[in-house]
Amino acid sequence: MDYQYLTLTTDSRGVSSLVMNRPQLANAFDEMMIAELIDALESLARDPACRVLLLKANGKHFSAGADLNWMRKQAAMDFDDNLKDAAELARLMATLDQFPKPSLALVQGAAFGGALGLVCCCDIAIATPKASFCLSEVKLGLIPAVISPYVRRAMGERQARRYMLTAERFDAEAAKTLQLVHQVADDLEAAAAPLIESLLGNSPQALNWCKQLISDIRHGLIDEQTLALTGEAIARIRVSAEGQEGLNAFFEKRPPNWQGSSNNPANNSSCHPGNSSNPPERRD
Repeated sequence: MDYQYLTLTTDSRGVSSLVMNRPQLANAFDEMMIAELIDALESLARDPACRVLLLKANGKHFSAGADLNWMRKQAAMDFDDNLKDAAELARLMATLDQFPKPSLALVQGAAFGGALGLVCCCDIAIATPKASFCLSEVKLGLIPAVISPYVRRAMGERQARRYMLTAERFDAEAAKTLQLVHQVADDLEAAAAPLIESLLGNSPQALNWCKQLISDIRHGLIDEQTLALTGEAIARIRVSAEGQEGLNAFFEKRPPNWQGSSNNPANNSSCHPGNSSNPPERRD
């Protein structure tokens, strides 16, 4: 699919770069960009050639948040239309948060409002020293409702209370302290390179299942259900095709097939969640 506001490429290693491409508007997003991001993420989730996702942006800024013209339209909408509009943004955040492969956000310039939600939905985030962050909604008489679960999870409730209420700007080092980003670096691509190499060296299925495991234990409960779920998860992956390959490769002192000539998951059916047994799901 050709996108108006995005570019999407996947290299020979399986690294997919999803790039917001409205630099003239500081990559502010509207309903069109949201729809395109959802489509691209859903497509990449199904694509066995994609092993790692990079979420990036062209230009000076990662994203200034909501597009002003889009906000004007929202102000003129009735409740039902606003509800539909908000549901699409919520769908975008959930789609990125639940993306089945490792995701990295590379952040330069502004990451305001909903853009900060995108950062929090990625597994790993790296920012330049001059990156700037803000939960600016209350300045406009609004609230950061849709992104709030992801922001609160990243920075914790105590810090969320401060920054959601004050709408103050903070820099990359503060974002690192708040656990919104993992690393601050002048060269985002260079900083991401060793992380990407580490991810590509790991089992695609195990990465997928590990993300599901983290989601399943997010409540922090250590109860009988958790014990059963985690026990079943490790037992199931041990007997899976990719689990067997990894264990055998370790004992035979050779690279597993996802690191070798069959590195392309398209040639390894166990790499794709749809072609393997799924990890056990928690039912609360």
